Amino acid sequence: MDPCSSPLSRAAFPGALSLARRRVVVTGAAGFIGSHLCERLTQLDAQVVGVDSLITGRLDNLTELMRSPAFELITCDVTAPFDVTGPVDAVLHLASPASPRDYLRLPLLTLMTGALGTLQALQLARAKQSRFVLASTSEVYGDPLEHPQQESYLGNVNPIGPRSVYDEAKRYAEALTASFRRDSGTDTAIARIFNTYGPRMRPDDGRAVPAFIAQAHAGRPLTVAGDGSQTRSLCYVADTVDGLLALAASEHSGPVNIGSPEEITMLELAHHIRRLCGSASPIGFVDLPADDPRRRCPDITLARDLLGWSPRVGLADGLARTVRWAAGPDASVPTVALSAAARS
Repeated sequence: MDPCSSPLSRAAFPGALSLARRRVVVTGAAGFIGSHLCERLTQLDAQVVGVDSLITGRLDNLTELMRSPAFELITCDVTAPFDVTGPVDAVLHLASPASPRDYLRLPLLTLMTGALGTLQALQLARAKQSRFVLASTSEVYGDPLEHPQQESYLGNVNPIGPRSVYDEAKRYAEALTASFRRDSGTDTAIARIFNTYGPRMRPDDGRAVPAFIAQAHAGRPLTVAGDGSQTRSLCYVADTVDGLLALAASEHSGPVNIGSPEEITMLELAHHIRRLCGSASPIGFVDLPADDPRRRCPDITLARDLLGWSPRVGLADGLARTVRWAAGPDASVPTVALSAAARS
C-alpha cells in the first residue's frame, strides 16, 4: 500500500467533498505535491486535467493515474498561453521548480513560471469562471523575524540573493493573484505551503528529508548545513494536499498557511532519519547556504478556524512512512520515537 493511502491520510476535511464530480485543472501535475493532489482528487471522483512541462516533474509520479479514465495529461509549458477544452470548475496552480537544487539550476525559468505561468493559469480560471488556488510558499517570509509566522507578517526577503528567484517569483505570483481578484473579480485563493515531505520526493532534489534518507541508505555522511540548529516545520504530503483541497472548496481568499507547527532542528532530523534507516553513517557539516532561514514555523490558526484543517500525520509516523517507501515495499523500518529535543 502507498504510504499516503492510509485511512488516516485520506480522510476528507469539511468542504473537500464539494470537489467530487467536478473538473479540476492541476498545473505541475507530475511534481511531488502535484501528483499526490491529482491522485487525491480522483479518489474524490473529480475529473482531473494535469498540466506539466516535465522539466522537473516526472511521468513516473503519474504511473497509476495514467491508467485512470478520470485523469488526462497535457504536456506543455505554462509560461506560454494554453487552453483546456470544456468546462473547468477549479484551477490549482502548483507549477514551478520547487527544490533549491532545481530553482538554483533554473533561475530564469523559475521567475518566468512565477510570473508568466501564474498569469496564464489565472487567465484560464477567469475565462472558465472557475476557482483559482495559488500554491505559494513559506519562502515569501524569507528569513523571518517573527515566530511562528502569521499570514499578516510581511517577511524578510533578500530580493537579489540566490534564493530570490524562488522567493520573489512566489511573492509576485501572490500579487498577481490578488490583483486578478480585486480588478476582475476572479475567485482566487492563496495557500502558503510550508516544508512538505513524503513519498515521491526525488533523492537528488536537494531537500533535507530525501537527501538524509539517500545518504543513510548509501552509508554516506548525512550532510547537515551549518551547525544544524536551524529549524523547519515538516508537513506530511497527504496533510498538505488535504489543506489545499480544503482551501479550494472554501470561499476564503487567503493567504492561508498550510503546514505543520511541529518544529525540529535539522541536526535532530538527521539523527532521527539515521535511526529509522538503521544506518551507521556519520553526521557531516557543510556551509550554510546564503539566506537560509534560521527558523521556520507556521501559525495555522486561520487554517484551523476558517478551513477546519490541521495536520493529522505526526512527524515520527510520516518520516517512518517516507523511509519505508524509499527503501521498498519489503523493507523493515523500526519504530523510533522523536526525542524530546525534536518535539520542542
